[in-house]
Amino acid sequence: MTLKKGTLLVVGFLWSLCIIPGAIHAQDILKGSEVHGSTQLDAVYYLQDNKMGITDSTLDGKLMRMNGFTEVNYSLGNFTAGLRFEAYLPALTGYDVQNNGVGVPYFYANYKNDFIDITAGNFYEQFGNGMMLRTYQEWTLGYDNSIRGLRVKVMPYKGITLKGVYGVQRYYWEPYKDYNRGIVKGFDADFYLNDMFTSLSDAKVKLTLGGSFVSDYQQGKTKEIADNGKIYLLKMPENVSNYGGRFNLNIGGFNWFTEYAHKINDPNALNNYIYKDGNGLFTNFSYSKKGLGISLMSKWIDNMSYKSDRTIANNMVNINYLPSITKEHTYALASMYPYATQPDGEVGISGTVTIHFPKNSTLGGKTGLSIAANFSQVNGINKTALNDTTMVNQLGTLGYNTSFYSVGSEVYYQDANIEVTKKFGKNWKGIFTYLYQTYNKDIIEGHANDYGTIYSQIGIADISWNITKKNNLRFEFQGLWTKQDKGNWAAALVEYTVAPAWFLSVQDQWNYGNSDSGQQLHYYLLSAGYTNHTTRVALSWGRQREGIICVGGVCRYVPAANGVTLTVTSSF
Repeated sequence: MTLKKGTLLVVGFLWSLCIIPGAIHAQDILKGSEVHGSTQLDAVYYLQDNKMGITDSTLDGKLMRMNGFTEVNYSLGNFTAGLRFEAYLPALTGYDVQNNGVGVPYFYANYKNDFIDITAGNFYEQFGNGMMLRTYQEWTLGYDNSIRGLRVKVMPYKGITLKGVYGVQRYYWEPYKDYNRGIVKGFDADFYLNDMFTSLSDAKVKLTLGGSFVSDYQQGKTKEIADNGKIYLLKMPENVSNYGGRFNLNIGGFNWFTEYAHKINDPNALNNYIYKDGNGLFTNFSYSKKGLGISLMSKWIDNMSYKSDRTIANNMVNINYLPSITKEHTYALASMYPYATQPDGEVGISGTVTIHFPKNSTLGGKTGLSIAANFSQVNGINKTALNDTTMVNQLGTLGYNTSFYSVGSEVYYQDANIEVTKKFGKNWKGIFTYLYQTYNKDIIEGHANDYGTIYSQIGIADISWNITKKNNLRFEFQGLWTKQDKGNWAAALVEYTVAPAWFLSVQDQWNYGNSDSGQQLHYYLLSAGYTNHTTRVALSWGRQREGIICVGGVCRYVPAANGVTLTVTSSF
């Protein structure tokens, strides 16, 4: 029997999951060397579901799909090298089809000692909080903006760290010699004053100062842009810089971090090719002591999309990262309407207070009590037209006028939530959560005034029963109530765990409030899994509702699906 190329690759990948760890631990390449790595396989066999509108044609006839990777890292003394093999055969639904393919998109060699740390090949790096540069990978989003080139980190003096980067970002499988993407160059410096000066080494006040400069060089002094049936010839800046500074101040339980970034004119697909400079300010104040934690964050973003290819409108080739200040929820209905950062302009605040009442206190009772309250709100910034004849964000202009830290009247997102954690005796524990959310679907998801704003209330009860030391039974009950979008939802989950190896869960999300009675569907899911040391195998069958998944304000659309999913993760 002759196997197709794709089938052989799948078989080879699955076989590698079994043989790589054993082969590596069987012998070292050199005495004193170490090999470590990780691997993951996500394979889905999709099923047709007429009620959800999923047919064979919807899936292009490709019912079996797979995402997988194996990463291997070798080290010997001060030297480290590694690579990552990836396979999308084809990519799971919801992932960009440009992921489809197999190969080694990531490899590197690194040498470091107490003075220098140098990497050639692909690397991930972050300057400060990321507003000037952050490259990273997030497997659940299908996101990877690594740089291939050279990174040098130098520690010339105690308390001083200098970094320099040079290279081209990954864009799916496109070759790096494709000069549509720009060349990213950057320099970063951190000064830990308490380490630099011996007189401050024991001081209660800890201060760190930092600064960054990043430049993207993209060829093309002019560009033709089509808008409303007309062709415009725009002059493009070939070098776009983004620079700024930061400080971190710590006094006992108090900590204050602030970072500011300024980006010069950068006409691109996301800002409709305007020439306005961009600005960003992020600040975080926190205080903690035994039993109490307080965090206050604020963010102001104005025209801060920064990519190494100005024509790209999706999430890829971002040079910088705009930190999210909204809470990331893990429960199914609480995360139904997550917030996606708006680089064209947003201003937000967030505050969290966590209080723990100890055992045998008035409020804590015999087992203690924890309360966490959080509030966040994000608005647009105030934008006014440049003059009477120019519209806001008009192509080829300076875009608009705004004042620093202006607050627009339109609410993009609001989330007020409180979580109470309480033990009931030795074997029972409950987590009870209430949320009120405001979600501007048109702005956040980029619709043209099709949906409006969604106002929802969500209640969650998460109850665990430790039957024995190894056996646990957990129940989730969730409700979401709204008069907009798809109406009310109810969700329930029962999960049985036998530590440390087995779990079995049954869950259902029911859209009983949908105005279309034919879409009042149950999204059932049956899951089971087994863990052996660092290897975990999970199998599930059921429906997946349509929605948005976000990690740190970066989001991916997830289409409705029905199927059988196999997930294998392992590290060695």
